[in-house]
Amino acid sequence: MITCHVRYEIDPGRIEAFEAFAERWMRLVERHGGVHHGYFLPAEGASDIAYALFSFPSLADYERYRSRFGVDPEFVDADRIRDESGCVRRYERTFLRPLLPSAH
Repeated sequence: MITCHVRYEIDPGRIEAFEAFAERWMRLVERHGGVHHGYFLPAEGASDIAYALFSFPSLADYERYRSRFGVDPEFVDADRIRDESGCVRRYERTFLRPLLPSAH
């Protein structure tokens, strides 16, 4: 399993657009074989940082999902929300492998 952690710098004045963008991507990840663990948005104070976590069974599965970016109309439409609204100023992706509690 591979988990992608995305750190977003968002425009707090455009949080509704970011939420629409996030809702769309959660559905796309699930539809294309991943598990979305959610978006985590600022709740209190003056923060412009949001996070997302989602997993795929393997890096190869993630790469198949990524191959649809810029090509699949649903993916293009989801990115259009971000691009046209300006809700995301910057983002960075990190790939993680989980270390989970043992069964005993």
